[in-house]
Amino acid sequence: MAVFFAGLLPVIAFTVIEDQYGTIAGLIAGMAFGVGEVCFELYKHRRVQKITWIGNGLLLVLGGISLISSEGIWFKMQPAIMEAAFAVALWVSVAIKKPLIVVLAEQQGQKLPEFMKSRMSGMTFRMGVFFALHAVLAVWAALHWSSNAWALLKGVGLTVSLIVYMLAEIFYIRIHAMRSMSKEEIAEQIKKIQDEQNQKAPAPENKS
Repeated sequence: MAVFFAGLLPVIAFTVIEDQYGTIAGLIAGMAFGVGEVCFELYKHRRVQKITWIGNGLLLVLGGISLISSEGIWFKMQPAIMEAAFAVALWVSVAIKKPLIVVLAEQQGQKLPEFMKSRMSGMTFRMGVFFALHAVLAVWAALHWSSNAWALLKGVGLTVSLIVYMLAEIFYIRIHAMRSMSKEEIAEQIKKIQDEQNQKAPAPENKS
């Protein structure tokens, strides 16, 4: 979720302030909220995620360029650059046979059935296409749309389209798995994972 929402508050701040007080004030507000996001995460979690550093660091750099040029267009390019970079990361992970989706899931302690792992390369590649197309749309929005419409794409637009896309991917994988494997084979793999997780879970303490 950090990937999708990194820098969202600065975007909202920029849009609201720019509409009332102009581009320069909007840029200052957006950059200030970017610094605020980093400080808040550091205060709450005692560390800052890499994606937060990258997203807000990019906002500050592009915001600085926008201040110098007195044009907010550079600041608005942050979502497009982030989405394009994520698309490239997804494609590279497929090329080196380490699908990023699988790596991220395993880092969170998730165990995926083998029938899902075997299809994650295709899903990872298609997700890269999704983010690449969204990056192109984000560039178009930054160049030609109003600030309000641009901010709406960054927040609601990306979230809703990603949810719809992921539901379609899950449905596709489920249907494909049902066609290529029997229900018993799928249930057996899921049960195997559950048994492994139960074995790793600590035994309850005997208080008697």
